[in-house]
Amino acid sequence: MKVEVVKYNPEWLELFHSEKLKLNQALAKLVKNIYHIGSTAVPGLAAKPIVDIMIEVSSFDALERLTPVMNALGYEAKGEFGIPGRRYFRKGGTNRTHQIHVFKINDVNLKRHLAFRDYLISHPNIMQEYANLKTQLAIRFYNDIKSYCEGKNQFIKHYESQAIAWSNEQHKHHQSNKLS
Repeated sequence: MKVEVVKYNPEWLELFHSEKLKLNQALAKLVKNIYHIGSTAVPGLAAKPIVDIMIEVSSFDALERLTPVMNALGYEAKGEFGIPGRRYFRKGGTNRTHQIHVFKINDVNLKRHLAFRDYLISHPNIMQEYANLKTQLAIRFYNDIKSYCEGKNQFIKHYESQAIAWSNEQHKHHQSNKLS
């Protein structure tokens, strides 16, 4: 897969909302929440132009019975695809436009993805550092998605732990304000 990082496009938010409507209709009562995650969910962040969607469900069995429905929406089911406890779907083949990460309610990956997204939104200097890294890696590893992802991994792991701590602090602060 070709690695292309482009400047932020506000249309990514519209693409997410459009897809969210289709997914809510198709998956009906199975879905607890649908989130826009990844770089396309961070205003101003350069990204591969692939909309990342995360869905929270109560049952993988029910989800797997709906694989034909996902296929009808253009998604290819890939199983866990390297992350235990996830179900992964992608749309667009070699010109991927969307990818879906499905986790069960309360899975640790839900918080991890949301915390990292929100941390980047709230810390523009770190978001810009990430954008610069991704742009450099995309140039260096233009035809090597694996090396591109490995190049981002250390940055993500470093800031992900900070993002989770920050998110926990935000949640505590929000809860104490509710009680006041």
